[in-house]
Amino acid sequence: SSSGAESFKMAGSSSQSETVKMEVDYSAEVDQLILDCEAVAKQGRVSEALDRLLVMEKQTRTAGDANSTGTILVSVVRVCFTAADWSLLNEHIVMLTKRRSQLKQAVTKMIQEACTYVEQTPDLETKLKLIDTLRTVTEGKIYVEVERARLTRRLAQIQEEQGNISEAAKILQDQQVETFGSMDKREKVEFILEQMRLCLANHDYVRTQIISKKISVRFFDTEGVQDLKLKYYQLMIALGEHDDAFLTISRHYQAVFDTPLVREDPSKRQEALRNIVLYLLLAPYDNEQNDLVHRVSGNKTLEEIPTYRTLLQQFITMELTSWSSLCENFDTELRHGVPDAPATGVFSHDTDSGNERWKMFHRRVVEHNIRVIAAYYSRIGLARMAELLDLSEREVEEHLSSLVVSKTVFARTDRPGGVVTFLAPQEPSQVLNVWSRNLDSLMALVNKTTHLVTKEEMVHSKFVH
Repeated sequence: SSSGAESFKMAGSSSQSETVKMEVDYSAEVDQLILDCEAVAKQGRVSEALDRLLVMEKQTRTAGDANSTGTILVSVVRVCFTAADWSLLNEHIVMLTKRRSQLKQAVTKMIQEACTYVEQTPDLETKLKLIDTLRTVTEGKIYVEVERARLTRRLAQIQEEQGNISEAAKILQDQQVETFGSMDKREKVEFILEQMRLCLANHDYVRTQIISKKISVRFFDTEGVQDLKLKYYQLMIALGEHDDAFLTISRHYQAVFDTPLVREDPSKRQEALRNIVLYLLLAPYDNEQNDLVHRVSGNKTLEEIPTYRTLLQQFITMELTSWSSLCENFDTELRHGVPDAPATGVFSHDTDSGNERWKMFHRRVVEHNIRVIAAYYSRIGLARMAELLDLSEREVEEHLSSLVVSKTVFARTDRPGGVVTFLAPQEPSQVLNVWSRNLDSLMALVNKTTHLVTKEEMVHSKFVH
């Protein structure tokens, strides 16, 4: 044994770390004792081996020898594991962590060793007891927060395998891994994605939205995380489908499309692009949606899926689109798929959500046609408008009212007269301003014309002379 002024930093966060001076180094004695105790334990005298180890543990702990104490603690749990006495193992884990002035570095080593035994338990009941013991002794201890998080995730997996989705989600969502400084970023993201998945499976959409904000999408710009990026956006797409946030879903698919792993695979690339187009057309019309439609239409990859390019072009062109002809041309590919272009599932005919989206798509076609009519007509008869839209007058009024409420178009309906007016009334000052601008434009043209006539006269007179 040798005394010295050697010191070491204990495991844990910077706020709770403390420096302890080592009074005696027991490394040599501990190594020999462990060999002797393991030999004794193999002879069936487990209690004797543990008693000798615990006596030495007290000496190393009071002397501040963290390395030796950690080695002894690991040896204690290993002896219990080798003897297959799981109750004794749980008992000693609790006892050793509660000992007075127990060294954090030593506890960390013991917990890490005990965690490796979880998957080696003989049955589920023993496994659950060991996990519960380890989670109990690690609760509130920052220096073993990563081990506790991993145990919690394993416990949630067991609950899910047993069909207790609600309990699994509840267990996992209490872990705030984003605050763990000692956990790798990738592992943090994997943990948060698992929290999101379980909350979605439990239909807790509000909590899923809250948890998703813990992940910064800039993280996915780093190398080697494309698989996590795809998993994240698949979960966000599932969340968006519940809320019918079609424009948001389209943006998520755009992020998927921009992933190198997807771009390099023609089938995945085309599938992502088909979903971008369909969800974009399902989104309500506004400036953002219109801008995104034009940007997507300029994507050269659309040439690989000509049907979807044609469909998108119909919504850009200011012309009326017949729903019956659209169904005739696109129904098969959009809802059932063809050999070269399988259906996306957005308009699946055998699901309620697919049929609802198909009805919504019909609504978007009608809204597009109303915007076209509003652009070309200042006044139009309701009967004529119904004829153009291939709808009843009542349906026309419903769709028109919806667009007026959302301020997409301005319209006033004279129901007794059966006339729809799309021209918004102007204030006198606005009328005067328009007249003034028109007059200025007219005078500018007159002055330019006068100048050109004068110029031609001068040139003509010169040639005559």
